[in-house]
Amino acid sequence: MIKVKRSGRALVLALALTACGGREELRPAAGEGLPPKPYAAQATSTPSQLMMPETQARPRRSDELLRQSEERRDDRFDLPPS
Repeated sequence: MIKVKRSGRALVLALALTACGGREELRPAAGEGLPPKPYAAQATSTPSQLMMPETQARPRRSDELLRQSEERRDDRFDLPPS
């Protein structure tokens, strides 16, 4: 009986969590407009454009492999602990 109650609670919780996410297109709140156009931009951005991160926010990964080991230069500030 206890297992049935626990699984029932878990099912209700899972259903409640799945209902949280909306699948509607983003729109400004009632009475509000989109943010103002940036100074150098040609046009005002759409909500979907505003949701896409810029390259500076999510840079691409560099997969360049180390092809040749190099000797480190002497660092005069790399002092032993005192």
